[in-house]
Amino acid sequence: MSYPFELKPLNYAYNALEPFIDEKTMELHHSKHLQTYINNLNNAIKPHTEFHSWSAKQLVSNLELLPNDIRTTVRNNGGGVYNHYLFFDVLIRDSPPPMSGPLFNAINAAFGGVENLKAELKTAGLAVFGSGWAWLVTDNSGKLSIVKTPNQDVPELEKFTPVINLDVWEHAYYLKHQNRRPEYIDNFLNIISWNEAERIYAQI
Repeated sequence: MSYPFELKPLNYAYNALEPFIDEKTMELHHSKHLQTYINNLNNAIKPHTEFHSWSAKQLVSNLELLPNDIRTTVRNNGGGVYNHYLFFDVLIRDSPPPMSGPLFNAINAAFGGVENLKAELKTAGLAVFGSGWAWLVTDNSGKLSIVKTPNQDVPELEKFTPVINLDVWEHAYYLKHQNRRPEYIDNFLNIISWNEAERIYAQI
C-alpha cells in the first residue's frame, strides 16, 4: 500500500479478541490511533509526489532520503502505520503455536521452544521504557531474535524481517489493564496468529 494510505479493515470484529483485548480498546486503537497516524503521514508526503509510490516500509527504511521538513513526521507516523498494519494482522483467537515446520524449528533453535520465546518477548516488552515495541524478527538466514524499539521506530529493516510485534504503548491496553503492562502482555501472548507468523517467516 502506498499514498494515499488507508485504514485497512481488520480481519475480525472489534470484539473478536475478548476477553484478552476488550472491544473498546480495539475500536479506539484501530479507528482512532491508527487513523491519526495515517492522516498525518498522508499530509506529510502529499506535496512530495516523488514519494507517492513508496510503501510505508520504504518510507521508514529510507528516512535519510526524505526532505528534512518531513523526516521526523514520517519517522513517527510512517512508523505508526507500518507497525500497526503488522500488529493487527498478527492477532487472532484460537491459533495454536506451530508444532512442526520451519518457524517451529527456528523457534526451537533460537529460544528452546515456544514458551521460552513468549517469556523472552514478555521480558522485552516490560523492558521498554515508556512507549514502544518488542519484536520477533528474522534475519535473511532465518535466524530469529527479539529486539526492542522506542516510540514508533522500526527495527533495522535492511537486516531484519518482523514476524511478530508487541505494542506496549499505553493506548494498546490502558482501558482494560491501566498500568498493569505484564497482565496485558500475558493476554497478548494468547492471541498471536501463529499462522500469520508462519506465513511471514516462509517469505524470507
